Order: sequence, then C-alpha cells, then structure tokens
Amino acid sequence: MATSNDIKNGSVLKLEGQLWNTLEFQHVKPGKGGAFIRTKLRNITSGKVVDKTFNAGAKIELATVDRSDYQYLYQDGEDFVFMDLRDFDQITVPAATVGDAANFLLESQQVSIAINEGTPLYLEMPPSVVLEVTQTDPGLQGDRSKAGTKPATLETGHEIQVPLFVEQGTKVKVDTRSSEYLGRVND
Repeated sequence: MATSNDIKNGSVLKLEGQLWNTLEFQHVKPGKGGAFIRTKLRNITSGKVVDKTFNAGAKIELATVDRSDYQYLYQDGEDFVFMDLRDFDQITVPAATVGDAANFLLESQQVSIAINEGTPLYLEMPPSVVLEVTQTDPGLQGDRSKAGTKPATLETGHEIQVPLFVEQGTKVKVDTRSSEYLGRVND
C-alpha cells in the first residue's frame, strides 16, 4: 500500500475499483490544520476528469502500469494492431482505447502504450505529427469570411482547419491534442 505522498503526475490510482490517471497534483500545507494533496484525475475508461483531495499520508492503491514503445502496424476491422519494439510481439488494441489518436496514426508510427495487467489502457501520442494534406479547396485571395482558414483532409482521413495558402500535397505539422494546424513542413 502506498500513501498519498507517493502521488506524482502520470501515476495511476485504483479508486473504488476504477483506474484514474493523475493529470496534476499539488501538495498543500496550510497554516492551520494538516497538509493535504489536491489532485486532478482522469478516469481511464470513461475519460471523465475530477478534482479529488487526499489527506497527507492517507493510504491509496497505486496500479502497476507499464509504458512501452510500440509501432503501429495496421487496422484490423475496428481494432488496431501494434508491435512491441523490444520483443516484436503484436497486440491488438480496441478502437475505444485508441480514441482520437486514430486521427493521427500512420503505419510504422511509434507510440507509447500504457498497459495494466495485460490490458491496454491508453495511447500516448507525440505532441505533434507531420501529415500530408490530401484534399483541400484552393484558397481564394481576399476571402476572409472565415478568418483566413479552410478545411483540409489529411492522409489519415481526419479534417482540420488550415490557412488559405496551404495546398493539396503540402506536409503540415498538427497538434495531436487539439487537432490544430501548427505550420508547414519543408522536406
């Protein structure tokens, strides 16, 4: 058994039979009373984010989570197949676990997968990826009705907003957390 003092960013806690990922924590020592730990936790299965406070030294259960680097191989129906880069074993991850990361996955891309007791919990994508624009309308000079952006479809099939000057075939850098255009990439 661990104590609340062992909580760190990225720790996975087991509370009420569910797994919670620690997004933020803060150790607070007020002038009066005992110290406590204020946390922001995300439920791994539902994605719900909650604030929870623990008394300093309170008993908590930390889940054992192994994070390993995997290479994305292919999509098999609704599931995604990845290969462990250490021992070349393949694992199948359900689409629900992959979530929005599917919008940015290309074959042979490396990701980190968190696994608890043989079950994949979530994917950790790099903060940004470089993808090619496969379809976009030509931007009209002087068209500023949409603050200078237009929709563009990426090679993964995901659609984002890009500036008017971006053309089909351009490689762009995209934020994997917000789907925002970050800039053009020159080869």
